[in-house]
Amino acid sequence: MTVKLKIEHVSKIFGPRPKKVIPMVQDGVSKEEILAKTGHTVGVYDASMEIMEGETFVIMGLSGSGKSTLIRCLNLLNRPTSGAIYVDGENVVGYNKNQLKYYRQKKIAMVFQHFGLFSHRTVLENIEYGLEVRGMPKVERQQIAQKHLETVGLKGYENQYPDELSGGMRQRVGIARALANDPDILLMDEPFSALDPLIRREMQLELLDIQNRLQKTIIFITHDVNEAFKIGDRVAVMKDGKVEQIGTPEEILDKPASNYISEFIRDIDRSKILQAENIMMKPYGLVSLKDGLNVAIQVMRENGISSAFVADRKRQLQGIVTIDQAIEGRKQKKSLQEVMSTDVKTVRPDEYVQDIIPYVLDSKYPLVVTGEDLTIMGIILRVHVLASLISDNIEE
Repeated sequence: MTVKLKIEHVSKIFGPRPKKVIPMVQDGVSKEEILAKTGHTVGVYDASMEIMEGETFVIMGLSGSGKSTLIRCLNLLNRPTSGAIYVDGENVVGYNKNQLKYYRQKKIAMVFQHFGLFSHRTVLENIEYGLEVRGMPKVERQQIAQKHLETVGLKGYENQYPDELSGGMRQRVGIARALANDPDILLMDEPFSALDPLIRREMQLELLDIQNRLQKTIIFITHDVNEAFKIGDRVAVMKDGKVEQIGTPEEILDKPASNYISEFIRDIDRSKILQAENIMMKPYGLVSLKDGLNVAIQVMRENGISSAFVADRKRQLQGIVTIDQAIEGRKQKKSLQEVMSTDVKTVRPDEYVQDIIPYVLDSKYPLVVTGEDLTIMGIILRVHVLASLISDNIEE
């Protein structure tokens, strides 16, 4: 994977003489003590991370952790006190006025928490605003705005005004406006925190869908650990201006780097975070479609199982055969294809555990995790689902 954005030892101190405060932070003086003694506020200290092209990278933390301060350093709304920020290998911290203008117009865009829409402009006019500022002709910018309006599912609302839309719809307009500039990097500062829980869940799914289609580099800020782990390919957890841990949701769940991280994730709903690919096991006891019932019986005997999945030469799922079906079929001199069952429940590798629980409870067979072409990737037993939900308690 290609590194799109690299943050190297970035600090942001607010106050008249910020560089003189850095030695105090290095000596471990707390944010509160620094504020009391110097009047300076430590926003971020010594943050370093690499963000890959096409990645959804989430920066998570409680209020005051420095996450919003850091994301504003990335588009230089906050000028770092020290450190470097490389985008495509170029340090943007040293940009002059013209370079910064180009960077903000062409390479990076931001979606704000409270929408930031113009109340006197229609939905379409809001979306095309950035293109208008760049001097793009009206017909061309309207065509681009219309395309992104449809991308976020708002076709037909072109002439509505923001106060005529729901909160979720207004946030979709904000996303479309950011996408209209076709930025390489999309910054999202707690974009869903002002929404009702149901609308918030819908917008999370919408964002995942948009990202699947557009493959932008997204840096997403949130204080909600469930949201962070649901959306993020990787997550950075911040505390008191410092980065505590960076990793995939699974890495952070399985190997928290500190007591703070352990406490932070203690009450997380694992069923909303873990996906089928995280809990599936290697598909043992597969039978090829070309094999006969004798082979199927032998495979089940060797693996100590009472059923086996049937696949073709390309490992694509064809069905399942039980030991009873195989023995009875052999007596009647039938083929494997004649006796196997094709009523097998499949799930995608990216489906969440909470969504597959009903399938596990209703199915008398294991679930099969398959790719888009029905290639067998793994299987899920009921015990895998239950174990994934209680693993924290087992470790304790």
